Amino acid sequence: MSELLTSSEYLHHHLQHWAVNVLPGSGSQFWVLNLDTLVVSFLLGFGLLFFLRRTAVAMTIDSPSKNQLFVEMVIDFVSATVKDGYHGKSALIAPLSLTIFAWVFLMNFMDLIPVDLIPRLLSFVGIHHFKAVPTADPNATFGMSFGVFLLIIFYNFKMKGGLGLGKEVLTTPFGKGSSMVWVLFPLNIGFHLMEEVVKPMSLSLRLFGNLFAGELIFLLIALLPWWIQWSLGGLWAIFHILVITIQAYIFMMLTIIYLSMASEAH
Repeated sequence: MSELLTSSEYLHHHLQHWAVNVLPGSGSQFWVLNLDTLVVSFLLGFGLLFFLRRTAVAMTIDSPSKNQLFVEMVIDFVSATVKDGYHGKSALIAPLSLTIFAWVFLMNFMDLIPVDLIPRLLSFVGIHHFKAVPTADPNATFGMSFGVFLLIIFYNFKMKGGLGLGKEVLTTPFGKGSSMVWVLFPLNIGFHLMEEVVKPMSLSLRLFGNLFAGELIFLLIALLPWWIQWSLGGLWAIFHILVITIQAYIFMMLTIIYLSMASEAH
């Protein structure tokens, strides 16, 4: 495919989504759905659920399978991370953290598939644009971070109550226990809103930026002569395995920390 296009055309082609406008003729990008992001993320999510369900049904103490040992190892790792990062009690945090880590890792892993493979195969059925890495789409990363943001709000109300949360918003970080607390209300509210808004932004932009950069580097390598693609691509793929794992871990870890902060009084 790269031989038929110029370098700029090749990059432009691979950076376009398989998209559909929900309201044709509206001209608004708000109603555009990136079908490639939705299809890949849902397939990976259902595949993960199927794998975990099948492993759980087949679990045995006497002769555990390799899949069982692998899943238990990941669960132990996530449980230890949750224990260190979340200091409250919640039946949701550990399963949520496991889901985030595994799902984000699988979506990141799609970046290791050769960049021309899936678009070339789908071109035979009339799909000419397809981005196979959901986490290189800011819509996906912002969607996940918004879900975490809603949980942060929920845990703030659940653990502190409306009165406790209102007192925290109005009196921290400045003025608590001081006669100037009434004067500092607007400043405290502004700082609190800024702190909460930054959380989903940091989650989404960090993940998107790293995966988009990795995808772009693979595309640039694909533009090089064939005899050097495999060496550079192989080296970058080995390094990128570390990147995609770390990014999944960071997304999980920040989620745990943010929910722990929401569960504790300042």
